[in-house]
Amino acid sequence: MARPDGRTAGDAFETDIVPTIRKRVSGVRSRFYDTEFYSARVTDVWIWEAPDHHTYQLLIDALRETPFWDRYFEVVDIPVGVENGYAHNYDMPPVATIST
Repeated sequence: MARPDGRTAGDAFETDIVPTIRKRVSGVRSRFYDTEFYSARVTDVWIWEAPDHHTYQLLIDALRETPFWDRYFEVVDIPVGVENGYAHNYDMPPVATIST
């Protein structure tokens, strides 16, 4: 969907978001999920992975300086987690991770 300035979210992603992130951090990965057919409250989920907490903090700071933060999207929540944190902390195998 185009904004009043004629740009789409995809345009902004390529011209504003990607260069800003590449200037500030490296080693991050993102995935984008459309959830509006499952949820009325949250329609899109953008998941970011970073190699450490400091890189994640730099990433969030960079994103706040872009049009995606509260212009193209309303940021509702930022849940932060560590994949299989319990298993790693207690030297156990992850119980909820499968690959088929």
